[in-house]
Amino acid sequence: MDDWNISDFIEQWVQICSPAKNKVKTEYSDLSFSEQCTNCEKEAVNVSLGNLLTYPFVREGLVKKTLALKGAHYNFVNGTFELWDLDFKIAPSLSA
Repeated sequence: MDDWNISDFIEQWVQICSPAKNKVKTEYSDLSFSEQCTNCEKEAVNVSLGNLLTYPFVREGLVKKTLALKGAHYNFVNGTFELWDLDFKIAPSLSA
């Protein structure tokens, strides 16, 4: 850990959302850079929500409908707030 520094941590943290960046570059390449950034912010939220599914209690809550995950984006320049649902298409685990 002697070679570890804060930039290593930040780089690893940012890489988590590489799928969001790749999706935006592929699907929104015709938009301005600013619009691509906004879409990347929103897709990063979706990636984070998807990562929550790795927790069994989150999956269970979604299946049992005792938990709902919502995506949100606040544009502080325009003062707008967007809220959305994601359909994860999660089915209960099958028991043997």
